[in-house]
Amino acid sequence: MPFFMRRFSSETYALLRIVAGLLFMCHGSQKLLGFPQGLHNSPPYILYIAGPIELVGGALVALGLLTGWAAFFCAGLMAFAYWMAHGTQHLLPIVNHGELAALYCFVFLFISAFGSGIWSVDAARGRLGHEKVLQQEPHVRLG
Repeated sequence: MPFFMRRFSSETYALLRIVAGLLFMCHGSQKLLGFPQGLHNSPPYILYIAGPIELVGGALVALGLLTGWAAFFCAGLMAFAYWMAHGTQHLLPIVNHGELAALYCFVFLFISAFGSGIWSVDAARGRLGHEKVLQQEPHVRLG
């Protein structure tokens, strides 16, 4: 990690959590509410299963409320979406157009493991999770 960024690790993690949650929430909003780009043309089982998880899960992750569980469900949804919609066509995400599902899956898995961090409802309630790990010095310096 560049030296000058080390002191901002908590803030950059919080920004990752907030932005990922808001972007994911937009997918659910499009499926269920037709906003921001009109109703999503998908089968009902996708609209009524994926839509609520994306909308509510994305909001919970962005707010930092019950973040670990919300992010875990979002990661699971994206893993399922990858293998149902993309992985059956080709193994590599660049070929099967599944990069976004794969990236969301692993970002949410990371957020699930690290917890809500600063700038979150959980932090205000005193339930932070593992985010203090972000503030510790690494045991092994890579750069």
